[in-house]
Amino acid sequence: MRVIIFGATGMVGQGVLRACLLDDRVESVLIVGRTTSGVRHPKVREVLHGDFKDFSAIDAELTSLDACFYCLGVTSTGIGEEEYTRITYTYTLAAARAVAAHNPGLTFTYVSGEGTDSTEKGRSVWARVKGRTENELLAMDFHAYMFRPGYIQPLHGATSKTSLYRWMYRGVSWLYPVLRRIMPSHVTTTDDLGRAMIAVVGRKGSGEHILHSPEINRAAGA
Repeated sequence: MRVIIFGATGMVGQGVLRACLLDDRVESVLIVGRTTSGVRHPKVREVLHGDFKDFSAIDAELTSLDACFYCLGVTSTGIGEEEYTRITYTYTLAAARAVAAHNPGLTFTYVSGEGTDSTEKGRSVWARVKGRTENELLAMDFHAYMFRPGYIQPLHGATSKTSLYRWMYRGVSWLYPVLRRIMPSHVTTTDDLGRAMIAVVGRKGSGEHILHSPEINRAAGA
């Protein structure tokens, strides 16, 4: 399969990219980002692009794709609703429309989060915006899968770009074996998230379209 990854430099994106490079089913990986990932691999081609509201300048690059793994995101801490909506909703939908325009039958996977509000009416800004984003993706003309992980354990050097999260992971990563035992339905890893994204492409639109940590881990194992 030929895949495109948005957000490959973030913690989740690093895990997804690693899974793609290790999986023989993945023939090629196109990375689109504003900064280089620094990855050099025979499977990888990278396109730098600055305007995530408009992908027309790289339109010709977004063809012959089987799947899009959208891993770009930002914490809502410290930013206003307008900026959070621009990054979380506007950028995501612009990318989705751009890849859908040239790739009939595409599978689009979106990393959302546990607690996302599908009603779009809750008090939490991030949950409402994520819910709105998910709902519009699920209504688009492609196979869409929403990933709602809880706690994600970074593996193999995957590192968050958010300093607050980096400190958090340094403090609690040693607890992961305990968390996996006492709350297995709320935890996953960057490895399992990547493997699960690859796995759902083979479903071609069937199965659950919203996956929480238990479904993510089962898909990764399959």
